[in-house]
Amino acid sequence: MSAILVRRLGRCDYESTWRRMQAFTEHRDAGTLDELWQVEHPPVFTLGLNGKPEHVLDPGDIPVIPVDRGGQVTYHGPGQVVIYTLLDLRRSGLGVRALVTALESAVIDYLATQGIAAQARAEAPGVYVGDAKIAALGLRVRRGGSYHGLAFNLDPDLSAFDRINPCGYRGLATTSLAALGGREDWRQAATGLTKALSLRLGRPVTAA
Repeated sequence: MSAILVRRLGRCDYESTWRRMQAFTEHRDAGTLDELWQVEHPPVFTLGLNGKPEHVLDPGDIPVIPVDRGGQVTYHGPGQVVIYTLLDLRRSGLGVRALVTALESAVIDYLATQGIAAQARAEAPGVYVGDAKIAALGLRVRRGGSYHGLAFNLDPDLSAFDRINPCGYRGLATTSLAALGGREDWRQAATGLTKALSLRLGRPVTAA
């Protein structure tokens, strides 16, 4: 299996990045290499296909964008490491459940390198430290290709999550690596998470 290309896009507008993912997936063919995009977004709430508007409690000046991933509402903003998974699932022989498990396990593995024990929950996708959520997942599969992916709380403004019911759960606590005493910067965390995901997928990665 060929290496996955890793693109470090830096801070990018959410909607234009989402449209770019859609276009990539729509136009990819059997020879298109898989990619992982490392991104950070300005503040935005995104509402998944099953999302209920009432879970957006007080958006204030943060835009709310309905999108085509699964799940409910979540927040993206500065201090968050987002990794988008543009993978040909059919070619990889990878199912959606297996990809979700790989993403969750990669976060757990990365946190373990920071001395933090974390776990996934079967009833609520994502990764948790105790009762607090530190990473959210959301995927879309079209034409056998996946997009959207993983959002990891490195050091975002956690008060933004108070404006929503995170992932549709009222009162769900959120946390971050910084709040737990971690000292990695954005580049280090993005690199560590990508390495952990590469190992879980059994695929090498290379810089685009």
